[in-house]
Amino acid sequence: MSDFLARLTGIIDERKRNPRPDSYTNRLLSDPAKAAQKVGEEASEVIVAALAQTDARLVEEMADLVYHSLVLLATRDVPWSDVLAELERRHAPRHVDV
Repeated sequence: MSDFLARLTGIIDERKRNPRPDSYTNRLLSDPAKAAQKVGEEASEVIVAALAQTDARLVEEMADLVYHSLVLLATRDVPWSDVLAELERRHAPRHVDV
């Protein structure tokens, strides 16, 4: 995990433990359905950017998707490390017994 990604997950976790009334992150954390909806919206925006916009716009939309995905995971108390573990599992060499 990049240092910043670890820092961002830490910020989200901190907002969850110590909510701030003016925090966008806290609004999403308190409404899992809204957090899930935002992931869907951002995924659509990534698709549009990938097909019809600049690389810079694609990067911006992908950043939004990652952020909202991290918040959605936090609404379920699922750590990002579980996602990484699943990716590693999927890409681990498979041993075939002969």
